[in-house]
Amino acid sequence: MADQGESFKFAPRRSVEEVEEGRVLAPKFDKDGVIPCVTTDAQTGEVLMLGYMNAEALGLTIKTGEAHYWSRSRKALWRKGATSGLTQSVVELRIDDDQDSVWLRVNVAGSGASCHVGFRSCFYRAVPMKSGASPEQLVLEFKEQEKTFDPKAVYGDAPNPTVL
Repeated sequence: MADQGESFKFAPRRSVEEVEEGRVLAPKFDKDGVIPCVTTDAQTGEVLMLGYMNAEALGLTIKTGEAHYWSRSRKALWRKGATSGLTQSVVELRIDDDQDSVWLRVNVAGSGASCHVGFRSCFYRAVPMKSGASPEQLVLEFKEQEKTFDPKAVYGDAPNPTVL
């Protein structure tokens, strides 16, 4: 992706006032060069995923209107849906008060799924609260009962390189 996102330059962070209440986009990337990104469904408000963007991914998202992320485990830029077809079309991109996190409101193509496991949301399980169980005894509760697509049909049998 030569010269699509690399040339995207953000404004310098000059003052707290400018960052917090000004009109200049001056994102603060962490020590690893990334910024967290919460992604929600534009129609329902449902949280779909939490990803990370480096400057190139944020720049490409702004330029193309499609969500791009930085994979911390693979150390690679990726356009959401490039393999699965479940692209995320950005309806709105917001930045928080101190410009160190991003919120995308998106429409998802295809089945509407955003999770590589096949569920609509990456947050398809709930952790029981105040159960009295020790952490290793907790039993996660599935909030989504059915997958919206078969991940093996889309990605093959290769193990997910982002896990473990």
